[in-house]
Amino acid sequence: MGRIKSATRNIAFGFIGQAATLILSFALRTIFIMHLSEDLLGVNSMYSNILSLLNMAELGIGTALNFSLYGPVARGEKEKIKSYMQLYRKAYRVIATVVAVVGLLLVPFLKYLAKNPGDVSERDLTLYYLIFLFNTVSSYFVAYKYSLVNAEQKNYIQTNILTITKIVTVSIQIAVVVITENFYLFLLTDAAVQLVQKIFVSIYLDKKYPLLKEKNIEPLAKAESDEVWNKTKALVFHKVGDVARLQTDAIIITSFIQVKMAGYVDNYNLVLNSVSNFVNIIFNSVISSFGNLIATESKQKQYEMFKVYRFFASWIYGYSCVGFMILLTPLIRIWIGDKWVLVPAAVYCILTDYYFKGDRIVLSNYKTAAGVFEQDKYLALIQGAVNLVLSIALVQTPLGIVGIYIGTIVSGLIANITKPIIIYRACFDMDASSYFIDSFKYIASLLFVLLSCHFISLKVLANLNIFTFLIMAVIITIVFNGVYFILYGRSEEFKYLYGKLREKLVRH
Repeated sequence: MGRIKSATRNIAFGFIGQAATLILSFALRTIFIMHLSEDLLGVNSMYSNILSLLNMAELGIGTALNFSLYGPVARGEKEKIKSYMQLYRKAYRVIATVVAVVGLLLVPFLKYLAKNPGDVSERDLTLYYLIFLFNTVSSYFVAYKYSLVNAEQKNYIQTNILTITKIVTVSIQIAVVVITENFYLFLLTDAAVQLVQKIFVSIYLDKKYPLLKEKNIEPLAKAESDEVWNKTKALVFHKVGDVARLQTDAIIITSFIQVKMAGYVDNYNLVLNSVSNFVNIIFNSVISSFGNLIATESKQKQYEMFKVYRFFASWIYGYSCVGFMILLTPLIRIWIGDKWVLVPAAVYCILTDYYFKGDRIVLSNYKTAAGVFEQDKYLALIQGAVNLVLSIALVQTPLGIVGIYIGTIVSGLIANITKPIIIYRACFDMDASSYFIDSFKYIASLLFVLLSCHFISLKVLANLNIFTFLIMAVIITIVFNGVYFILYGRSEEFKYLYGKLREKLVRH
């Protein structure tokens, strides 16, 4: 199966899966808010972020091994694949143990992370957390098997499994919340369904890939295992820094402001992530295709495809960013009311980081596929330190929650400036000046459209309702895509994307 066909299939199933879970997720959140407390919503958000911190124990072994598998899978080297999978299995068993131990050691400190938890007792805080911890630890016993699926560019298999699990889980949780209004049962439902899913996945993938059960496995040569561990060591720094930068905002909110504020932010993140997940499906689905491209094509071909990838990302992330800037808070007002609205400055900061994060996803995905891990291994640590210092310092000033996101933006921009320089030098033997010129053009275009749409929205959304909301969404779609087509419709990147779309339509 060709790279484009594989990526297209991965994207298609990703869209179907995301669409299927989107409505249920919003329904569940709405019912949660109606039947359970703001404090429990904040606790749910806080523990999700704490467990993301614990996932740091994975230390990048999965990313390093996925990169190592691209070549053997492309060449059909069965014995080499078995050797890598054995290494992965052993590593994840150790990781599961580490996560469990560290997770249990955190229990005595939970009360210090939850400021003003309302009616939630210390005992309940502990028991809720242990359920979250069980879900995380148990996932490591099957996660390694997905690496072979993804190296074969069959990401849709994992997507479909996760989609079905999500639909079943959310459907049962909705019934549980409405009937019992019990947060324990809400969490236990999720744990039970996920456990069944993990058992099924393990059996299914063993049957699909019999080599996973074979015993006659040759250990990797020292040079090969050293390569994996060297990349893993570099990824440790990336992982620690990324966690410190991306997974600490909710914990800082619950520790320095109050627990329920994390729930307010989580409502925005639910909307943001539900829509941005559609965008991310496109870009995450081509990582394995890029891995195959890098393993088989010239640097010139790789550079041309990177430019197309980056152009498409700037268009899609720019469009979604403008839409969020204008419509995110109005949507919150329509959905759950003015009570849940954040101050505009916080929303603008969250969305500024969203746009630059989209730019970084392009860089990070290509860097991951190319196995470029060591050149910037200290960068993520610097970002994490900058984020923690700035966020904790600024949250204690009159800026409050806005200060947290200023720290997030500043720390993120460090990577937006340095990563292109590293990637262009390591992957294309070029300087990155053209990257920054393109960045300036894309940001200028976005700001022009944003200001235009903002002035239009002052009139259209003066009387906010579903009808005016939808009209404004249509206006943003027409204005943004019209301006970008006029500006970039003659570029080589646009012509390539249009040609591929046309081929698809003609073929079908």
